[in-house]
Amino acid sequence: MIASRNSLLVTKTRLPSLCYPLLKRSYVSKTPTHSNTAANLMVETPASPNTNGNSVMAPPNSINFLQTLPKKELFQLGFIGVATLNSFFLNTVIKLFPYIPIPVIKFFVSSLYCGGENFKEVIECGERLQKRGISNMMLSLTIENSEGTKSLSSTSVDHIVEETISSVHNILLPNIINQLESKPINDIAPGYIALKPSALVDNPHEVLYNFNNPAFKAQRDQLINNCSKITKEIFELNQTLLKKYPERKAPFLVSTVDAEKYDLQENGVYELQRILFQKFNPVSSRLISCIGTWQLYLRDSGDHLLHELKLAQENGYKLGLKLVRGAYIHSEKNRNQIIFDEKTGTDENYDRIITQVVNDLIINGEDSYYGHLVVASHNYQSQMLVTNLLKSAQDNSYAKSNIVLGQLLGMADNVTHDLITNHGAKNIIKYVPWGPPLETKDYLLRRLQENGDAVRSDNGWPLIKAIAKSIPKRVGL
Repeated sequence: MIASRNSLLVTKTRLPSLCYPLLKRSYVSKTPTHSNTAANLMVETPASPNTNGNSVMAPPNSINFLQTLPKKELFQLGFIGVATLNSFFLNTVIKLFPYIPIPVIKFFVSSLYCGGENFKEVIECGERLQKRGISNMMLSLTIENSEGTKSLSSTSVDHIVEETISSVHNILLPNIINQLESKPINDIAPGYIALKPSALVDNPHEVLYNFNNPAFKAQRDQLINNCSKITKEIFELNQTLLKKYPERKAPFLVSTVDAEKYDLQENGVYELQRILFQKFNPVSSRLISCIGTWQLYLRDSGDHLLHELKLAQENGYKLGLKLVRGAYIHSEKNRNQIIFDEKTGTDENYDRIITQVVNDLIINGEDSYYGHLVVASHNYQSQMLVTNLLKSAQDNSYAKSNIVLGQLLGMADNVTHDLITNHGAKNIIKYVPWGPPLETKDYLLRRLQENGDAVRSDNGWPLIKAIAKSIPKRVGL
């Protein structure tokens, strides 16, 4: 899955030394500069350890991270540990959650998993993250309506667009500018703004499902225009900042199209991403300004990504990727047909694809049609795979700046802490939802429902034990 503007053969000797067994795969890719020939691009990539029967890499112990937290956050995490102790407790919390008063949720849960209600609170969240070594955020105004059950008037959609643009100028822009003057310029991750298609048009389910239906052209144009308006701000800020900081290799700011459920993704979101890529990620620009999201628990995700790569090469733009495992496993109607049967299938697919993309960015640098990658995962093995690939590369300056590791705010903090303190990772962000309390309450409930398995494995009894063990060390016992 290699993309270059030059026709070349990628051989084993050009790849970094890797720490996993090698799995050979070959792909044929057409290049715009050599229209009469196809570049036979062969790359040897690490197989998932699961493929070879090796043990899965265990996540780091949480105690070291917990020792850095204030007492209030330890208390809140203790509550989370009890709520996720077992399936009965978790399912009970999910059932009761809609009826719990917002002030109670704000005290026990919101401050752990949400950035705040307003700009001031989100700015303070960003400052706290910087103290932990997390240079930037992916902001998400948590208003969405993929089921079409809420009434979003044109005025409210306009408000979401304006509020999103304001958050770029009032949160993300000062957050990165303040660091550009005090840190190595390419050690700072970009600031990201999440665009949720289901929040940027009224009746989003019908609009996305019928994206290419002429009867929905007006609504389609509204969605494209809203996404373009936000991303244009990002594009222009990138061009302005690049003139002041020409040595910067990665974008300063990035617009990120979030994923929706499979039918909406297939019928509308992928096409929306292509439109934005063509507008704001031309190969003539040094920096990409927009990335899209691919859910790799989908069986067809590898083939689909190759198809998108081919379209990018043929049409002269770069992709920009946020790669996730997937968030709709419990709510997809046809999940048995579209999602891998076993978690191991998803894990192997995820690690295989991120390896191919990372190797491409290392080898081809600014000529890679992938442009930019966010490895959005709580899986320690996947994050370490990318970290080791970057460490092993002889010349990784472009890739190191354009490959970013990301986790949700309040989740996988032991992984984040380990990557920063033990592996020197600089390229780390947190996905930070923010917005009105009622909307963030909906977000938290969705996270419980969709990530229940991950919540139980990350928290519950292991979290309670880790908190208990961290307390004596905090007081020097």
